[in-house]
Amino acid sequence: MASTAKNRKPTASKQEADRLLEIIQTALDDRKAKDVQTLDVSERSGFADYFVIATGTSDRHVGSIADHLQEEVKHAGFQPSGVEGADGGDWILLDLGGVVVHVMRAETRAFYNLEELWSDILSGDSDSGSGPASDQ
Repeated sequence: MASTAKNRKPTASKQEADRLLEIIQTALDDRKAKDVQTLDVSERSGFADYFVIATGTSDRHVGSIADHLQEEVKHAGFQPSGVEGADGGDWILLDLGGVVVHVMRAETRAFYNLEELWSDILSGDSDSGSGPASDQ
């Protein structure tokens, strides 16, 4: 994954992502999301400035968190680009432009271990060879 200046977003977009991130963090706190982690991927990603990973205690809690997030960002004037996994409730991804949010149950989060995957990518060690992604 090459990181070059051409992939970086303009400053205004980063400021918008920072504002969106504040709204997301408040919404996650409102719905009592667990173990919220924010990863700044702006230097290594051409599609988002931040990844937010949060845990819900059940399928219903995951769905409630995701629904509340969508309502809050829409109320603030942001439009989600896409929502994946809402039917299952095990893992819901919300693409909010500058911020991509993953809300998942603890078991699913432990299995995919996105924090470790992205920490390897952010550190430049993208071929660590471990985790579910290496099985593909």
